[in-house]
Amino acid sequence: MVTQLDIAVRVKPVVEADGLAFRDLNANGVLDPYEDWRLTPAERAADLVQRMSPEEKIGLMVINSRSMGISQPDPELTSHDGALDEQHHKIKNDPHNTAGLPYEGTTDQITNLHLRHFIMRETPAGSTIATWVNAMNEVAEGTRLGIPVIVAANSKNELGGFKMGATPADRDFTQWPGTLGLAATGDVELIADFAAKSRTEWAAAGLRKGYMYMADTVTDPRWFRGNGTFGEDPAFNARAIGAVVRGFQGEHGLARDGVAMTTKHFPGGGARENGFDPHYAEGKFNVYPTPGSLEAYHLPPFQAAIDAGTSSVMPYYAIPSAEKSAMPQPPLDDFEDVGFAFNKPILDLLRSMGHRGYVNSDSGILSKMAWGVEELSVPERVGKAVMAGTDIIADTNDVGSIRTAYLQGLITTERLDDAARRLTEEMFALGLFDNPYVDPDHADEVIAGAELLAAADEAHRRSVVLMKNHAATLPLTADRLSGRTVYVEAFEADLRVAKLDGLRQRLAAAHPGLRFTTDPRHADVAVLFVNPSTGSYFHSTGLLDLAVHEATNIALAKIIDIRSVVEEVVIGLNVTMPWLLGTLEPLADAVVAGFDTRTETVFEAIVGGFAPTGRLPLTFPIDDAAIAVDEHGHCASPNDVPGYDKERYMDGRPYVYTDADGNRYRLGHGLTFD
Repeated sequence: MVTQLDIAVRVKPVVEADGLAFRDLNANGVLDPYEDWRLTPAERAADLVQRMSPEEKIGLMVINSRSMGISQPDPELTSHDGALDEQHHKIKNDPHNTAGLPYEGTTDQITNLHLRHFIMRETPAGSTIATWVNAMNEVAEGTRLGIPVIVAANSKNELGGFKMGATPADRDFTQWPGTLGLAATGDVELIADFAAKSRTEWAAAGLRKGYMYMADTVTDPRWFRGNGTFGEDPAFNARAIGAVVRGFQGEHGLARDGVAMTTKHFPGGGARENGFDPHYAEGKFNVYPTPGSLEAYHLPPFQAAIDAGTSSVMPYYAIPSAEKSAMPQPPLDDFEDVGFAFNKPILDLLRSMGHRGYVNSDSGILSKMAWGVEELSVPERVGKAVMAGTDIIADTNDVGSIRTAYLQGLITTERLDDAARRLTEEMFALGLFDNPYVDPDHADEVIAGAELLAAADEAHRRSVVLMKNHAATLPLTADRLSGRTVYVEAFEADLRVAKLDGLRQRLAAAHPGLRFTTDPRHADVAVLFVNPSTGSYFHSTGLLDLAVHEATNIALAKIIDIRSVVEEVVIGLNVTMPWLLGTLEPLADAVVAGFDTRTETVFEAIVGGFAPTGRLPLTFPIDDAAIAVDEHGHCASPNDVPGYDKERYMDGRPYVYTDADGNRYRLGHGLTFD
């Protein structure tokens, strides 16, 4: 006996068959196969695609950043009680819209351009997100075939994650440690729990597609995006990314209450040329100077994501450089010198690994980051990408160029149908064709709920790594601090007095038995929180400086001054990159690392609230010489090999940083309290 599925309509009628109710999405009074929730997603998608016009299929093939009604200052330019932005304008904070394309209002994009995929950039309350998604789906339900809308976002559950256009009205989902922090726990079950719990927040808000997570293996220490990965161990990365995909999507495939994952950045963004990122021209090449490195270090996490059933895969911008690589790089004999989204051998490799979902390009491949196809017109770029295997193009509303490519024969009807089938099959699997609506009040009840916050707090504690503990300086328990005074200081870019004062006040309130001072000359112990930063997301700033000093936004001279007047110094280091520690570590009696871990949690470990159990997910280079680049652009250590393995290829030269106590800051290092 078939049990009635939960369905919901706001515009179209309901049709009954066999005593069951279905949404009559084309309002023809007949139950068509694509409306029949008893059929498989593949069967429904196949039926729908043959009913769609070319224009409707083309509209599916772009995903566009879409501003919400809350971001529109003029109420006259909104609809649905202010939920939808209807102004024709450029999206703010869109660095990729270099072609000057117009941005139609939301309703026009859905009804006239046939767009169904959108990226949310704002970070409002869950109920606001839900109301916005519901309104877009109400508009979509009223169109000819009633094809629903699906909204994607970048990862939202990690403290310190990248945000565009943050505002005081932001309301975060539960904030776990950074992805490197999850890796530092070494616990795949914890990572699976993180994904499953975060999934409830996403689904409650109506966000059903995530541009996450990064399966990239970090192999160049200067890569600006390494902090979004699970680190440098391909075997652990594989287990972690598999757990994340299953936790968000469903244990046995994409579930109706799941969130579809877009695993990125195939075939691995870690093989940077001296750390330069392909968001800018200086980093447009992936390089593999080490024989077999692609297969050994970079592909395994993607294989794990594919085996877990990831719904889509995002290729990176970069060009694989045969000239700068040891060739062949199994399983490929040669490289085509175009960006990965245009690269048929690379996307054929992805299919040969078993990926049956769709391929989602990274943002801006038709404009700023069209590496290797710069000489082609935009429609020619579209044709090259789609015929190579890319199914949807990110962060654009340029349906006109796809239409032109199709009419000029640069895209076949078969590829148009393939893309539409894959893209709608995801929506069917998620149940969006049957009920795309969510309860806004429920979203606010779920997001940042007590159970989720407690789990995240435990993950923060387990992400802390004790790197150095000279002469058993730690833990600084209340007994050991009896009669002694603690000075707390923070070092980071643009640190404001109010932020530091707030931190000091929170620590004093949480630890009323400790005695604090704001003058290091009156302190017996200094706890210094150091958060270096370097580089830019979208612009090259030259070879990145990984040393901890003024150039990386740390007032090293002040730390030296504090060290000269305080008996004991403890460093709480935030690790977003594997910093060169030769300037900092010798000044500390103890070093405790977090990875976008709450500062309060790191302090709790320092004063003995818990014993750190984390382990380094990255290897720290010994000095500048280990990552020096010669006049030919060759790095002293191979760009395509993880830090823990680099010394195998360095002719006896050292790579791993070792402190005066003999601790090697290599992948897996972590001390405990003795």
